[in-house]
Amino acid sequence: MIAPGSRALSVKFILPALKEATDPYWRPIKYSLFPPLGLATLAACLSPDDHAVIVDEHVEPLTLDDTPDIVIIQVYITNAYRSYRIADHYRSRGCFVCLGGLHVTSLPEESAAHADAIFLGPGEQTFPQFLADFRAGTPQRVYASTLDRTLERIPPIRRDLIRRPLYLVPNSIVVTRGCPQHCDFCYKDAFFQGGRSFYTQRVDDALAEIDRLPGSHLYFLDDHLLGDRRFAEALFSGMKGMNRVFQGAATVDSVLRGDLIERAADAGLRSIFVGFETLAPANLRSSNKRQNLGRDYRAVTDRLHSLGIMINGSFVFGMDDDGPDVFRRTVDWAIDNGITTATFHIQTPYPGTRLHARMVREGRIVTGDWNLYDTRHVVYRPAQLKPEALKAGYDWAYREFYRWSSIARASLHHGTLKHQAKHFFYASGWRKFEPVWDLMIRARQLAHVTPLLEGVLSRVTGVKYQEPAARPAPLLPILNEPNL
Repeated sequence: MIAPGSRALSVKFILPALKEATDPYWRPIKYSLFPPLGLATLAACLSPDDHAVIVDEHVEPLTLDDTPDIVIIQVYITNAYRSYRIADHYRSRGCFVCLGGLHVTSLPEESAAHADAIFLGPGEQTFPQFLADFRAGTPQRVYASTLDRTLERIPPIRRDLIRRPLYLVPNSIVVTRGCPQHCDFCYKDAFFQGGRSFYTQRVDDALAEIDRLPGSHLYFLDDHLLGDRRFAEALFSGMKGMNRVFQGAATVDSVLRGDLIERAADAGLRSIFVGFETLAPANLRSSNKRQNLGRDYRAVTDRLHSLGIMINGSFVFGMDDDGPDVFRRTVDWAIDNGITTATFHIQTPYPGTRLHARMVREGRIVTGDWNLYDTRHVVYRPAQLKPEALKAGYDWAYREFYRWSSIARASLHHGTLKHQAKHFFYASGWRKFEPVWDLMIRARQLAHVTPLLEGVLSRVTGVKYQEPAARPAPLLPILNEPNL
C-alpha cells in the first residue's frame, strides 16, 4: 500500500537465507559471521518516527504473517528464488516490496517481475529519493545509482537494529565501496557500472564509526581496504593508539607496494584476505587480473608473515589454463608458503560479468539454475577438465588443505613458536571444531568467543622482511611474468 502524507512508516528489511545455508551439510558458523550492514545502512535513511526491523534469515527465523508498509529484500544469486517467493508473498498481502542487491542489478528484468520497485547499484543515493517518492504517493519502478556516488552524506549505520549476540563478528565495518580493479569474473564490477566504481568515506567519519564500536576486534568487509593509498594512510594513522585488532582484504600488488601494509600492521591488522586466485599467468591474463601479473607470490606471504599477519588465500579452480594437476599444485603451494586459511572456489560465471558474457558467446553455460551458482558446483563447460573432475578436485583441495598434517606442516613455515601456534589454532579452529561452533550458535553464545578471537589475533612478529633478491630460477611460472 502507498503511505499517505508523512505518517510514520513500518519498514521490514530482509536478508533471505542463501541456498547453500539451507543444505544438509551447511556450515552454520560461515553464515553467522557478519550482520547485514547494507540493510542497516539503508535503515539509517528513515525518519526517527518510522519503525524498522532487520531480519537475517541465517541467524533467526523469518515470520511472514505481518503487513509492513514497505518490505526491502536484499537479493544475492543463490537466494534469488527464495527472495522472489518472499516478495510475492508480501505483495499478495498488499505490502510495497522493493528488491535490491547484486543479483537485481545483474538481472533487473527478472527481478522486476517480483517487485513494486527495484534498486540498481548501491542504494545510498537512491533510497532517500525512494522514501520521499513513497511518502508523496509517487514511487517509481526503478531507482538506478549512476552519478554523484558518495559516502560523505551517509548517516551512521543503524546498528541498534542488529542483534549482536547472533554474530561471531558483530564489529564488521565498511569504509569504502567497490574496487579499483576490474577482473572479468567479479560479480561486483557490474554493480558499480554507470558511476564511480571505487570511493571512500571521509576519514573522520570512518574513525568515528570505529570509535562507536565496543571491544577491540574489527573486521573490514571492504573489497580492497588498501585501494586508496591516501585514505588508507590517514585511516591507519588515526587508528594507531585505539588498541584495535582488525582483519581485512587487499590485493597482491598492494601488499608489495610501498609501506602501506606496515602502516596497517602498526594500526592493528592481524589477518588479511588475499586474492591469489591462480598460479598460472595465462589465467590471470584471460581474466583481466593484471594486478597479479609479474608479482612474486612468495614475497607476498613472506612480507605478511614478517609482520605477524595471518593470510586467508583465495584460489579459483577451473579457469581455461587449468589441467588435472592444478589442485595438487595449488594446495602444495599454499601449504608450503604458510597460508593460514584457504578459500577455494570453482570458477563461477555470474550474470552481468564479462566472464559470463564470454561463456554465453562460446555456448559453455550449462545451467541457469541460480541455486547452483555458489562456487561449489560446475555450471559451465571447463576448457581442459571434465566437470566431474573439477568438482572432485575442488572437494579434494579442501580436504587436503585442512588435514591435521597439512595444518601442522603449514604452521612450521613461520619462524617463531608463538606464530606457529597461532597458525595451528586459528586454522584448526576454523575447520576442525564444527560441533563446538554449532553448539555455541544454537546456544546463542557467540559473544563469548570474541575474547578468544582477539587473543589469537594479538600481535606476533617474525623475521624482518627484506626485498627478495634475484632468484636464479622462478619457483612458479608467475614469477617470470612481465609486470603489465
